[in-house]
Amino acid sequence: MYYLRLICHSAAPGSSARQIDARIDCSATSLLEIEYSLSGEIDKLLIPAQSVSLRTDNLWLHTCFEAFIAAPDNENYLEFNFAPSGAWAVYRFDSYRNGMTAIDAPPPIITTTRSANNLVVNVTVNLKRFLDLKSQTELRLALSAVIEDNNSALSYWALAHPPGKPDFHHRDSFALTLNQSKSFL
Repeated sequence: MYYLRLICHSAAPGSSARQIDARIDCSATSLLEIEYSLSGEIDKLLIPAQSVSLRTDNLWLHTCFEAFIAAPDNENYLEFNFAPSGAWAVYRFDSYRNGMTAIDAPPPIITTTRSANNLVVNVTVNLKRFLDLKSQTELRLALSAVIEDNNSALSYWALAHPPGKPDFHHRDSFALTLNQSKSFL
């Protein structure tokens, strides 16, 4: 199990979101479980209400939690988007921001709990549907979030940010290594 803290990009200071922590569990065969815990003034954030789980494009334009997964020696990677509403999307990229293909797959399990000062989004994804796990000795993982304030301002959170503007696709953002000794691989 991994416990991590996402860092707010300096391009978005003053957000009503104060902190985002993540917990990752990949001990179950082929399952990746992520808990995003957002602390702050939740009522000052635009958080979509939970509804039916639907595949939806452009989730990153509003409050959305993300995971990027890649093999370290391969240019292609996966992008997973999870909205607090239960909306989701998965994309495969051939290389950095190129060859984007939407993947229609069974939905991940997304549950959301909200209070005045905390939003918790739990996600479970069966990676076996997207990756040949037997051929991987390790995977690189990037976690990120886009948080929208009531005034439509966006803040960008990630485990690591490359220099310049927010860019979750950049390999510098893939800051966590999952390997056979600590995970399901």
